[in-house]
Amino acid sequence: MAEFVPKLLTLWRTGIPRAQLRRDITAGIIVGVVALPLAIAFGIASGVTPEKGLVTAIVAGFVISACGGSRVQIGGPTGAFIVIVYGIVQKHGVDGLIIATGMAGVLLVLMGLLRFGQLLKYFPHTLVVGFTSGIALIIFSGQVKDLLGLDIATVPPDFFGKWAAYLGNLGHVNGWALAVGVGSLLVSAYGSRFVRFLPGPMLAILLSTAAVALFQLPVSTIQDQFGAIPRTLPAPHVPHVDLATLHDLIQPALAIALLGAIESLLSAVVADGMIGGRHRSNMELVAQGGANLLSALFGGIPATGAIARTATNVKNGGRTPIAGMVHALTLLVIMLLAAPWAGMIPMACLAGILVVVAYNMSEWRGFVEVLKGNRYDAVVLLVTFILTVVFDLVLAIEVGMVLAAFLFMKRMSDITDLRPVLAEGEGEEHLFDQEHQRLPSHVLLFAISGPLFFGAAQKFQDVLGQIHDRHRVVVLRMRHVPFIDATGIHRLKGIVLHLRARGRRVHLIDLDPRVRAELAAEDWAGDGLIADSLEQVVADAGDR
Repeated sequence: MAEFVPKLLTLWRTGIPRAQLRRDITAGIIVGVVALPLAIAFGIASGVTPEKGLVTAIVAGFVISACGGSRVQIGGPTGAFIVIVYGIVQKHGVDGLIIATGMAGVLLVLMGLLRFGQLLKYFPHTLVVGFTSGIALIIFSGQVKDLLGLDIATVPPDFFGKWAAYLGNLGHVNGWALAVGVGSLLVSAYGSRFVRFLPGPMLAILLSTAAVALFQLPVSTIQDQFGAIPRTLPAPHVPHVDLATLHDLIQPALAIALLGAIESLLSAVVADGMIGGRHRSNMELVAQGGANLLSALFGGIPATGAIARTATNVKNGGRTPIAGMVHALTLLVIMLLAAPWAGMIPMACLAGILVVVAYNMSEWRGFVEVLKGNRYDAVVLLVTFILTVVFDLVLAIEVGMVLAAFLFMKRMSDITDLRPVLAEGEGEEHLFDQEHQRLPSHVLLFAISGPLFFGAAQKFQDVLGQIHDRHRVVVLRMRHVPFIDATGIHRLKGIVLHLRARGRRVHLIDLDPRVRAELAAEDWAGDGLIADSLEQVVADAGDR
């Protein structure tokens, strides 16, 4: 089926013009240069060695482009995963991270094969803004040590512990590191305005590395902390796996899979808007899963679609997956040839670059807009944000999803209305189109609007107090009921049987075909419960 055919294969069959191929190669090289500092920085910030970020960008980035459902998606490590990966490494070590990444890859493949690509668009936007902003704050907090050049042997993993350690060591700030960090931050954010042929982060790395090496500044470098960066890809490795480990890692693996799916499809949608294309969401999920499986096999970290790098690809003329594949090959060449020089990059420079990444991730404008909007959305946003910062992302996603679902049901139940109709009509709509007459006194009509599900079921019980002895016939008009769930059916059954036991006749009119079919299948729905029209009910009531 077309939805499970990689975009590369489709474009290859139709033919890629040579001019476009040249533009793709150029765009791929540029994106590879952009991705280099980010891959290294994301690896270090995630609690692993810098080459693991590079391996991820090379292996996963190539697979995502070659097998994905987007024309221009660029894959690799992203800031969104830093919180999850760091937590896994601290608790389960690198082998635990490899297992969790592989499990997430399997989950992503299954999500694609089960066609979950369309379902993920229903993920609440407020939840995404909440945990993304929380991740941004955590990333920023994790860079303060290197940005200030603080000599702290072990930084506490929790948010408040980090800041307590920073505040306790403010008297030991390394001024040179601070200058390099702030300078790198400014160059990363604004450098491309003045030097257009180099991305800001790459320019920051070149300038800061040169300055530290030339003037022998007392600033910590990658090599000082992690040793030399290897010049080759690692051999594939499968760590020992047992049921206890799988059980412990299922939650973080699920969080990686969900976050990876959301980030990749969001990036693909943004890219579609930029090029006027349409991605294949399910194929994209399958490719993301395969990429994470291979990344884990080579000791890498989780990968997904990267919005900023994808946008860079599009802006530089990339229009086919060839650009993403070239980006991965560019990183491989750099790793093979320039790894020793990469070890000279100052840690303060990477910290400055990641502060810019955190700011761009923060979505603070969207955060403020949600706070100004509906109070239910604001609650979901703040709860998700606080749980992400104070506890962990897995808990934040779980609680945020449940809370969003409950608040959605609350809002849906609020719009469900069940009220008696006593006058000639409901607003502009008359009960009898021709006669415009009042209902007989012994007939009581209720108009129901909105979905009848468990969130609104209590309103059924409330109507019983409005039915008096003189009402021999009770009619429920359900014209504006789009669906009814099992709890709604159960409550409706209780009311019908209760009224029948009191000698009342009950009728349902103006049912949606789907609701009518569901109720008609119930064994208690006989004895003329479902009527064709109000006129028929009134006529039958007058004959008896």
